[in-house]
Amino acid sequence: MSAKERPRRTFPRKEEILDFIRQSASPVGKREVARAFRLSGRDRLELKTLIKRLLEEGELVQAANRRLAVPEGLPPVAVLEISGTDADGEVLARPIAWKETEPPPPIYVAMERRGRAALWPGERILARVHPTKDGAYTAHIVRRIGAAPDRILGILEKTTDGSACLVPTDRRHKHVYTVRQEDIGNAHAGDLVRAEVMHASRRYREVRIVERLGAANEAGSVSLIAIHSHDIPTEFPPEALALANHAGPADASGRADLRTLPLVTIDGADARDFDDAVWAEADGDPKNPDGWHLLVAIADVAHYVRPGDALDRVAFERGNSAYFPDRVVPMLPESLSNGWCSLKPGEDRSCLAADLWIDGEGVLLRHEFRRGLMRSAARLTYEQVERAQNGFPDATTLPLLDRVIRPLYGAYAALSKARAARGTLELDLPERKMEFGAHGKVAAIQTAERYASHRLIEEFMILANVAASETLESRRTPCLYRVHDSPPPNKLEPLREFLASLNLRLAKGQVLRPHHFNRILREAAGTPYAEIVSLVVLRSQAKAEYNPENRGHFGLALRRYCHFTSPIRRYADLIVHRSLIRALRLGEDGLTAEAENRLTAIGEHISLTERRAEIAERDAADRYATLFLSERVGAEFAAQLTGVTHFGLFVTLDETRADGFIPIRTLGWERFLHDAIHHELIGERSRLTFRLGDRVRVRLAEANTATGSLLFELVEGGRKGKARAASPRGKGLAKQSQTGKKAARRRRTR
Repeated sequence: MSAKERPRRTFPRKEEILDFIRQSASPVGKREVARAFRLSGRDRLELKTLIKRLLEEGELVQAANRRLAVPEGLPPVAVLEISGTDADGEVLARPIAWKETEPPPPIYVAMERRGRAALWPGERILARVHPTKDGAYTAHIVRRIGAAPDRILGILEKTTDGSACLVPTDRRHKHVYTVRQEDIGNAHAGDLVRAEVMHASRRYREVRIVERLGAANEAGSVSLIAIHSHDIPTEFPPEALALANHAGPADASGRADLRTLPLVTIDGADARDFDDAVWAEADGDPKNPDGWHLLVAIADVAHYVRPGDALDRVAFERGNSAYFPDRVVPMLPESLSNGWCSLKPGEDRSCLAADLWIDGEGVLLRHEFRRGLMRSAARLTYEQVERAQNGFPDATTLPLLDRVIRPLYGAYAALSKARAARGTLELDLPERKMEFGAHGKVAAIQTAERYASHRLIEEFMILANVAASETLESRRTPCLYRVHDSPPPNKLEPLREFLASLNLRLAKGQVLRPHHFNRILREAAGTPYAEIVSLVVLRSQAKAEYNPENRGHFGLALRRYCHFTSPIRRYADLIVHRSLIRALRLGEDGLTAEAENRLTAIGEHISLTERRAEIAERDAADRYATLFLSERVGAEFAAQLTGVTHFGLFVTLDETRADGFIPIRTLGWERFLHDAIHHELIGERSRLTFRLGDRVRVRLAEANTATGSLLFELVEGGRKGKARAASPRGKGLAKQSQTGKKAARRRRTR
C-alpha cells in the first residue's frame, strides 16, 4: 500500500518520510510529502520542523528548486555515533543513517579544539565529513547531539481498550507513551523494556520497543532499571572477552618474590574481587623504635590490560565498576576481576607492592614500589578481623592473630595519630545495607555496621595512595590526582546561617580547614540534630574529581593524593599504576605519551562515570526500599526531615533509611512560606514550622514501584514558631503553596 493510500492515523515517523522520499523516482517537495501523508494545519508546521532537522543532520539533501532527496553514501554533513578508538587512540565514529549493505568506511573524528571534553562511545555528533585519499573519512564536529534517539526505559502495559502503552520508570517522565502493535516485538504486558521515541509532541507520544529486559515484577529487574536508566554498559565486546579469557599467570622473572610474607585480604563478606592485601611488622631500625614497616600489595592489572587494547578501551568506557545491592557491573571481565587480577588465598598472583615505613606517630618516613609475586595467606572479612582483635578468633584467624592481625592494628594505631594530627574531616553518616531472602527479594534493610577494621584498611590504603603521588611528583611523572577542593564560598554562607539557627558557629573571616568542621560536628554530637548537621556539612563540600593538576585533598587534609589501590574497579588507579611503572622503569607497559596528552580528558570522563555509577547505585537502593515497603502502605514510621523545599518536605525513615517525600499540598489548607536560609517551611497563619532535622511521624501513602518513589503524609510533627523577616539578600521567606496562590488570584479578581 502506498503512502497515499494509507489512512491517516498519526503523524508519520521519520523513517516513513525518508522511505517515501527514497522510493520516489525524483526529488520531492514538502507539499508532496504533506499530501502523501494527509497532513494539514499544525501537522504541516511539525513536518517543516522535522525536515529542517533532517537537512541539518544530513539525512536529507536539497536538490534543484529546494526539492528533497535522500543522499547516497556519506553526505557532506552527517549524524555520527562515536564507536570507540583505534590502537593509536584516534576517535572513531560510524554513520547513523547508513543504509548500504556494505559496512561503512572508517571515520576519524578530528579533535581540533584544545580542552574538548572526551567523547563517549554511543554519543552522537553532527559533523562535516570529508573523504581522504585512503578511502577513509575525517569528521569535523559541528555540535554534540547527545545520545539520540531518545531511549526510554519503562513497563509495557495494556490499556482498557486492549492497546499497548509504555509507563516510564523515570519519575521525571510524566506521560504514558503509545506503542503500536507492530512495534511491540517479543515483549508482553508486565515486561521491563527499553524503547525508542518515534514521535513526541504535546498531543501524541509514541515509542517502539527495541529490547525486552525481563519481567518487571522479578526482583532482579530493580537493579536492571537503574543500570539501563543511567546507560551503564553491561556487555563486553568479543575482542575484550577473548583477551581476558586467554590471560594466564604472570612471568615471575623480574618480580620480587613476596610469597613468604603472610599478606592477607580484608573485605566485606559479600566481596568477590580482592585487589589489595596488607601486612605489617615492627620496624627493626633502632632509629625508629616505635615505628612500623607496612606492605600494601595491589593486583597488577596493568600487566593484563595494556594501553590501547580492547580491554583498555572497555575499561575506559566504563570508568569504574558499579555496585548494586544484588550484583556488580564490573569494569573488567569476570575472568580478570574475579580471576587473575583477584588476590585469592593460596594462589600466586602478580602485584604492584608499596613498602611503607612510618614512625610511632604515623608519619610516612620513606617508601618504595616494586613489582612482585605474592600468595595471599587468607581471605578475611572485617567482622572476622574485628572479633579476633577483640579476643574471639576463629579457626582461620587464630593462627594469624599474633603474627598478622595484632601488628596490623599496631600500625593502624600509629596511623590514627597522624590522621588526628592532620585534622581529617570526620563525617560519619549511616549507610544502609540490604539483606536478601528467597527469590532475590529484600528481607531486611538495616544500618551497616562499621568496625575499626574498616578504618584500618582505609588508613593503609590512604598511606599507599599518598606514597604513590609523592613518588610520581618526585620523579616528575604525570599523575592523575584525586582532587578535593575546599568548600565553595557560595555554599558556606547558607551553611553558616543554618548552623547559627542551631546555636552553632562556623568560623568566618579565615581560611577554613577540616578541623573547623570537626568542631561543629563534635558540638552537635549527642543532640537530635547530629545526623542532619553531618548531612548539611557534607552537602557544603566540593565534589571530588580526577585531574592531572594537583590542588590537594581538602577532606583528607593532604597536599597531594591519588588513587592507586583499586585498579580492578577504577580506571584512575590503572592510570596511576602505569605512571609508576614508567617512572620507576618497572616494565614496558607504562603510561604512554598519547595517554599523557589526554590526562585532562581522561580525568573528566572518569569523574563523570563515577558520578553516573553513584547515582545509579543510589537509584537502585531507593527502588529496592520502595519494593520492600510497598506491602506496608498505610503504616506509620518515625522519620527525620532531610530536605525542606518550596514544594514539600523530604524525609528519611529511621527504620530502613528509606527516603521519601511529603508534598506541600498535604500539610494543610494554608499557605506555607519557604525560608531558604534557615531551611524552614512556615505556615502563614498558624506559624506551624518545619525545619531541616526535625523529628516527625509519617504515614506511607504511596509506594510507586515503577518509579521507585515513596510519598508520605504527615501524622505528627512541626512546631509553633515565629515567622522570620525576609533576608536582606532577598532570599528569605517566599510564598510557595499553589493552593494559596490560586486563592490570592481569586481575591484579586473579586
